[in-house]
Formats: sequence, structure tokens, C-alpha cells
Amino acid sequence: MISQFFVLSQRGDNIVFRDYRGDVQKGSAEIFFRKVKFWKEDGEEEAPPVFNVDGVNYFHVKVVGLLFAATTRSNVSPSLVLELLQRIARVTKDYLGILNEDSLRKNFVLVYELLDEVIDFGYVQTTSTEVLKASVFNEPIMIDAGRLPALGPASIFMQGTKRMPGTAVTKSVVANEPGGRKREEIFVDIIEKISVTFSSSGYILTSEIDGTIQMKSYLTGNPEIRVALNDDLSIGRGGRSIYDYGGSSGAGAVILDDCNFHESVHLDSFEVDRTLSLVPPDGEFPVMNYRITQEFKPPFRINTLIEEAGSLKAEVSLKIRAEFASSITANAIAVQMPLPAYTTRVSFELEPGAVGQTTDFKESNKRLEWNLKKIVGGSEHTLRAKLTFSQESHGNITKEAGPVSMTFTIPMYNASKLQVKYLQIAKKSKTYNPYRWVRYVTQANSYVARL
Repeated sequence: MISQFFVLSQRGDNIVFRDYRGDVQKGSAEIFFRKVKFWKEDGEEEAPPVFNVDGVNYFHVKVVGLLFAATTRSNVSPSLVLELLQRIARVTKDYLGILNEDSLRKNFVLVYELLDEVIDFGYVQTTSTEVLKASVFNEPIMIDAGRLPALGPASIFMQGTKRMPGTAVTKSVVANEPGGRKREEIFVDIIEKISVTFSSSGYILTSEIDGTIQMKSYLTGNPEIRVALNDDLSIGRGGRSIYDYGGSSGAGAVILDDCNFHESVHLDSFEVDRTLSLVPPDGEFPVMNYRITQEFKPPFRINTLIEEAGSLKAEVSLKIRAEFASSITANAIAVQMPLPAYTTRVSFELEPGAVGQTTDFKESNKRLEWNLKKIVGGSEHTLRAKLTFSQESHGNITKEAGPVSMTFTIPMYNASKLQVKYLQIAKKSKTYNPYRWVRYVTQANSYVARL
């Protein structure tokens, strides 16, 4: 299985290192970091998640700015090792509450204890937080979450105090709060990653939603929980077209192509009333994964126009329109567009009064970048760019530029309309009323508009 496991910071500092088999040289972490930092093979800027150097296979994933990596000389399944790295990161976060360089350094004794229980001589034993509680005895040293920068998916739910408690994503599942109390609460997150491809005329060519219902429980005694989903939810199309909304499910019904459930979920009443019953294990876990290819309303429309403006010049007009309600705000929007290879200079013109927007021209790979801090639903934003070329275009300029790609995060919005209607917890007493938090977020997986 794996020979070594290590965690590196963005600077390449070795935070955690465990050698399980002794068949890979000790300097492998330095070799790995130099290879990742200065990767220039195959015309790619970023190193792939799996690569080989001198007979050693390197695997890595990036989690909140940290590099979780493993090495082996064996021919193992890449997807198995990448999944293991993700699970180690999740278990570590379950125990530490906050996953960053500071928390790993302060809790290195606990982290090494976890690693020794998760992996033995390179072979995986368990990645279940529930099972590990029986054999891991060190208490985590908690870090003040108030001093942390908003970073990664954890921060997407920190949008306003009404929707979110401050402790939502920074609590350990094993440590009590100050005073020995444990706040009774449960979090259910509906996270959807959407992939859409638009044609040059704005029609949707392909659309897909890859969703998951995540749960994190801080309830003592692990009571039974019932999660109710949409009544008109159906699984499988039964041969109907994706554009046929008028079937027995009714207009706008949520149709899942396929789905799978966590092993703790009981499906006895799912076929009858679309409720899932489960006794949640400790830690964060996916209750349900699902995939939808039924056509849905995309959150953004992208209009792009590129035309020549003389022998060595061209103009680009990029327009983005938010197609969701004005009460919803999208964050961290990034738009990229490859330009013709002979582009030498780009001058940008933003709309008057534009705030929180930045533009850049990456000369190394001839790419236009436009970043917006936030976009309010219903609004429209335009970028104009004037391109200067080193030679005349000898063909259709639209074939040498594009496509336009976009990344974003939209809290409290989901494209599929899948909803948690209620979250019922088995009562231990009349006064038992734990906090329930249901959150939605949509992220771009592959959002592309052709020219």
C-alpha cells in the first residue's frame, strides 16, 4: 500500500511526516514539493494529483491550503489513495475542529496518534471517526476561530449571523466546550457542484449537478434522526426525455438520475414519504450523494463578443448576468478566457463605479482573468478588453480564443430545488430541543461558454 504520508504547508514546510515502510528515501517530501512548485510538463501549469519520479509514485490533494501527500513504489489504485488522503483530512478536521497549519502543529501528538490508528505498515485500518474514538485518547488543543482568515469552503457558510452560528465549522467532535458543556446541535449541508456548457449562441448543450447531503452531528447519545426531502422527488427517468416536465411527477419535479446513501441510513419509509432515518455516527459524513442531468436554470448567463478592430487589434466584450433572486449573493467569482497565442498586450475597461473587481492578463499562457468579489442576484456586469497582436490573424479570431470558463460559490442557493423539508430528532425528554442548521451552497464544477 503506501510507504509514506506527509502534510506540507504552502511554503513547503514539513508539518507532519510518517514513514510506514522505509522503502522510499527520506528526502521525498522535498523532491515532491519542488516538482509540484515548478511543474512545467505537458504544457500544464499545475501538477496532476498523481505523478512518478524515479520509480516513486506521488499522490496529493490540496485541502484548505495544505498539501496532503503519500508515496509508494507499489502499483496501487490512484483513486484509492486520493480517497484515503481526503478521508485523513476529514478525520483530522473532525478531531481538531479547525484544519490549518497552526492547529496541526499544536496538536501534533494527537495527529500522529490518529495516523497510527488509521494506517498500519502502509495498510488502511479505518477512517471512521466513530471507530477511532475507542482507541484515540489525546484531547485536542482548541484554536480561537475568531482569529482565522475566511478560507475555503468552510467560510462560505459564514454569511450573516442570522443564518449561521459562529461555531458551525470550527468545533471538534470529541472536545467539550469551555465549562465542560457540549452544545447540542446538528448541521445538514446540501452542497451542489454544477457543470454547464453553453453554445456560442447561448443555448445549454450539457448540464449536470453533482450533489451531496453532508451531516455533522454534535448530539449526545446519538439519537435517531429523520430527514424529509421533497415529496415529488423521483429517482431515474424511466425513459423520459430530460425536457419532458409534464410526466406523472408534475411540473418542475426533482428527478435524480442516480443516488447512493451512507451505510447508516435506513430506507424503510423512503419509497413512501421520501424520509431518511438514521443514527448519525460521529464526525462529518455524506448522508446521500446524487446526480442530476435534468435541465435546470443556470445561475449565470455569459455573453461574449470578440471582433477585430484593425489589422493588429481586437476587442472583447464579456457580460455576466446573475439569474437568481436579489436576496442571494454569489461570492468569489473568477472568469477566465484564453486569448490568441500572438496577443502581446491587453488593456481593460470596467463599468463605471465597479467595486471589488480585478483584471489581469497572464502573458505566460495568454489568458484573460476577471475576478469579482461578489455579485448580487439580478445584476449584470460587463468587462471590455482591447487586445494588441504581434501579427495579423489569418483566420476566424473566435476559433483562436476561448472558451470562457467561470468559477463561483453561491451560499443559500441550490439549482436542483432539492430541499430538506424538516429535520426530526428523537426526543429524550420534553425539554430536549437541540439546534438544527440546514444550509445550501452551489459551486461551479465546470461552467463553460463557447465562442
